[in-house]
Amino acid sequence: MKSGRDPELNRDTDLKRDLEAAVQTRKELGEGYEAELVDSFLEKVEQRIETTVDKRVRRQLAEQQMVIARGGRPSQSADAQGPGVAFGLAALSLVLAIPLSAIAAVQTGLAGLLVCWAGVVGVNACFLGHTKLRGGEKKSDWD
Repeated sequence: MKSGRDPELNRDTDLKRDLEAAVQTRKELGEGYEAELVDSFLEKVEQRIETTVDKRVRRQLAEQQMVIARGGRPSQSADAQGPGVAFGLAALSLVLAIPLSAIAAVQTGLAGLLVCWAGVVGVNACFLGHTKLRGGEKKSDWD
């Protein structure tokens, strides 16, 4: 199995195991500890996101420094980074939407689920709008 070699796959498996453990613990302890279990799991998800973002930012900064060191100009547009950035955000938001949807549905029912997915769609729409603004003549304030 490849999961022993790929640290990203191991981290996904660890996150899945953590979610399963939280669900099992909730079943054993009851609803009284539900908020603490959800908070604990969300902290792990947040740490995972921060680690991933930090890694990407460091990699992009290193790439820009290499371009500058070679006498070039760093890219100013999100489009110049290729479709991988948009795909990465879409993939990450869908992966995170799964446990968030489960939590929202358990906690508040259909209304929570709709709010959760509205947030997922909103984040992706804001990123798309930001990318379009930066790629066109008008620049956004996010530079």
